[in-house]
Amino acid sequence: MKKIATFLILLGLGALPALAESASFENVPVIDVSCSKKAAANPDAHTRSCALGCQKSGFGILTSDNRFLKFDPAGNKEMVKALEATQETDHLRVNVTGDVQGDTLVVSSIKLL
Repeated sequence: MKKIATFLILLGLGALPALAESASFENVPVIDVSCSKKAAANPDAHTRSCALGCQKSGFGILTSDNRFLKFDPAGNKEMVKALEATQETDHLRVNVTGDVQGDTLVVSSIKLL
């Protein structure tokens, strides 16, 4: 019985990557998680200084259907680097690709516009 249960668990874990959906998002607003709800009404007014100040909460994008997708840890690190390198003060938008897993985007590439 233990062998069957172990097999089923391993089979289920092996199927997790199949649940991921590859996606590409162009010219979408990037917002820190802390401000995601209040900034959703006007994401382009969300500032770089606020995003950097709230960076510990992580980042994500607001999709065209108003869905907020959080970045994975690697995507968060790349976003911090991009924000620190830019002189943009607001209207923070990105092109990003990755795998959607639930409400998380496992980032494979990201470019701040």
